Amino acid sequence: MTARASSEKKIILVGNPNVGKSVVFNTLTGSYTTVSNYPGTSVEVSRGSCSLEGTRYQVLDTPGMYSLLSITEEERVARRILLEEAPHVVLHVIDARNLERMLPMTLQLIEAGLPVVLLVNIMDEAERIGLQIDINLLSEKLGIPVVGGAVGRKRGVAELRQVLCDYQPQRSTFAYATDLEKDVSRITELMAGDYILTQKALALLLLQRDEEIVERLRDRESENFSRVEEVANTIVFERRVDLHLRISLERKRICKGLLAGVQKYDGGQKPVLGERISALTMNPITGIPLVLIVLYFGLYKFVGGFGAGTLVDFLEGALFEERLTPWAIALAENTIPWYWLKELLVGEYGLFTLGVRYAVAIVLPIVGAFFIAFAAIEDSGYFPRLAMLVDRVFKKIGLNGRAVIPMVLGFGCDTMATVVTRTLETKRERIIATLLLSLAIPCSAQLGVIFGLLSTVQGALLVWILSMVLVFLLVGFLAAQVMPGERPMFYMELPPMRLPQISNVLVKTLTRMQWYFLEIFPLFMIASVLLWAGKLTGALEWLVRVMEPVMGALGLPKDVAAAFILGFFRRDFGAAGLYDLQKDGVLDPVQLTVAAVTLTLFVPCVAQFLIMKKERGWKVSLYIFFMVTGLAFAVGWLLNKFLLATGFLA
Repeated sequence: MTARASSEKKIILVGNPNVGKSVVFNTLTGSYTTVSNYPGTSVEVSRGSCSLEGTRYQVLDTPGMYSLLSITEEERVARRILLEEAPHVVLHVIDARNLERMLPMTLQLIEAGLPVVLLVNIMDEAERIGLQIDINLLSEKLGIPVVGGAVGRKRGVAELRQVLCDYQPQRSTFAYATDLEKDVSRITELMAGDYILTQKALALLLLQRDEEIVERLRDRESENFSRVEEVANTIVFERRVDLHLRISLERKRICKGLLAGVQKYDGGQKPVLGERISALTMNPITGIPLVLIVLYFGLYKFVGGFGAGTLVDFLEGALFEERLTPWAIALAENTIPWYWLKELLVGEYGLFTLGVRYAVAIVLPIVGAFFIAFAAIEDSGYFPRLAMLVDRVFKKIGLNGRAVIPMVLGFGCDTMATVVTRTLETKRERIIATLLLSLAIPCSAQLGVIFGLLSTVQGALLVWILSMVLVFLLVGFLAAQVMPGERPMFYMELPPMRLPQISNVLVKTLTRMQWYFLEIFPLFMIASVLLWAGKLTGALEWLVRVMEPVMGALGLPKDVAAAFILGFFRRDFGAAGLYDLQKDGVLDPVQLTVAAVTLTLFVPCVAQFLIMKKERGWKVSLYIFFMVTGLAFAVGWLLNKFLLATGFLA
């Protein structure tokens, strides 16, 4: 971090998932943001800057959290930011429709001594269902600044900026039941360390057996910690009740009193179109057809048809094949005398003819189309409803509806999705999700290229889809039976369902495209260099010969082996290799379909494997690697036999 950035005052956004934090973040900062892993973790945190009345502020958008008592890795990171980043303001964003459920976390932040500003967001939806909220009275009762608004509709933005700019620290306290207050006092009287959070907040977390807080207290209290821990254990033993539940009930009681006179219900309006569609998306009878419609128009037509078809035809055909590539080859022939350098730049695996062409002309338009479609669906509020819809099915494969988020993200980038599996609550879920991402979830570029390829052969795309779904469900079901572990409860906030805003979609798309160029484009260049070196040294030819028997068993020509080797560097690299083979007429319909299915199931790319190793460790990662490889070739062999026997694609 630069010296300038570290000297800026910090505004830290916290709150439950799906309450509009990202919209608030984008509204305050614009598109000039950075997304990076928080130190020591694989959880991504967005940082940006904004100017309020001439003063620069750094803005941090933390992962979603439900309480200061953290459960998931994302919640632990969010709390760590609060503990270590010295915020000027902690902006707690809540959903106006769920005040009673979300306000307890506001109490936690206030009693922790943090500089809290409360944003009651999505006020427009609350008013439509008949909820009237007295923002001034709520502010008076809480003793902190409170802003009401609907940031997605630009309502309350000016007031929020003013409150953030004028903020002055305030202190408020809330009393629990007498016996609980006495128990807390027994602990705080013994605490002598210097903390960011108040002693009362730490004592409550200690009573709830928060392991990270226990370690912080052990470090700060030194010799005194044994006495603090002894008293806490005594209290837990004396009560013989679930203190976590007791504390939660106390906070709910306080919130109920705070909300008396603050919110009123006047009956509201009749359900609007968005609410009716929302209900339809979560009903299995109507929800499944809607999923198919979204997949057809969002992925097949837009990403596969427009991205992999129209855009790729123009960039790869009209621009590169007809103009740029011949120009680059001619330039190299006329100016470079060394064969090895010409091969590196414009040869079969050259930096320009392979690396740049694949990255810019084939993969970039497909990834861009996917990011646009993904951002539009995300902004509509559809994904949480999809999670509710698939929860029952996902429970059969050892997951729950929450896992739909990394699975859907996997259609963008499996590497990024593997990181997001940290949001799943149990180790069992994280391993199963990682396995399924490595096996049966193609990334956006690979998906787009395969859609574009198979859509030209009648019935091929249907075979590919059925193969992916069957493998996904079967492997998930078997993994759920084999792996021990608890099955967590499923809960998820439902944001309003509405038409996507063009500005939000563009900001999200541009941010993700920036990530693509910074993180992924260099990998294409590295892969080109390695393939070029492999060709010069004969290593690539040796690998192709090693894979020839496998290709033969699958009924594929030996040339396809190169696509599988490319696929290990990048999944989309391999799919682009199939694109070239199809264009040259090397593959018949059966071979194309078998190659596409096998390549999709084939080993995770090197970037995903390295992240997988970081997340799950060497043992689990290598097991998944070899298991996925074996399954991919086994499914390809069976599919080839089936298609030849039935003559389905003949």
